[in-house]
Amino acid sequence: MSDSDGKPQKGSAAPDGEPVYADRVYRSVPGVISGVLLLAVAAWLIGDAALNGTGKTPYVSLAAVPVFAFPVIAYTLRPAVLANDRRLVVRNPWRTITAPWAAVDALRAGYSVELLADGRKFQVWAVPVSLRQRKRANRAALRGGAEHSSRLGTVFGRGTMPAVPEVLGSSDPTRAWSDQVTGVLQEMAERNAGRPDAAGSVVVRWCWWVIVPTLVGLAALITVITV
Repeated sequence: MSDSDGKPQKGSAAPDGEPVYADRVYRSVPGVISGVLLLAVAAWLIGDAALNGTGKTPYVSLAAVPVFAFPVIAYTLRPAVLANDRRLVVRNPWRTITAPWAAVDALRAGYSVELLADGRKFQVWAVPVSLRQRKRANRAALRGGAEHSSRLGTVFGRGTMPAVPEVLGSSDPTRAWSDQVTGVLQEMAERNAGRPDAAGSVVVRWCWWVIVPTLVGLAALITVITV
């Protein structure tokens, strides 16, 4: 999982004179790695079939490239969340949701991370919820709480150490990554909702550069197989 803090963009400023910050980007690193591996394996198998196959095999394998490659890219490499002081952009496999902070009602993490904006609900694919990671974080929180309680009263209640070190920028082992990201985005929504440049409506755009090649490849694959 990745979280890159925004830095001021050189020479840019918001209408109120405040500096405009580059996007914070959140995406699933395991998803990206799995996508790269799937594409590498597919390239090897399809390349072998195209070069060494007989009959229809080379044509079928080539026609299958967009049918396989574009959905894999859509579900593994494309999903990302980009956030700055003005708006939140959610890149899902087939759609891109752009939500100015004033339009964001809430972000919540249950069995999946959801964006509630303009009375609509959108899944956030780039921040998957891991129940195993959440259980591990809960166990870490319990261990930290027990350690903290054992130190109470050592010196008339003084000199106790916090259960989890509060270090700026460090990850919190007592919270799952998806819960941490959701908390950061929710805090950004609350902080920036009143900005003049954070107003507007939610815009949803379909990712045609993924959809069209996939459909064209599917049509070509069916044609090659049936002819």
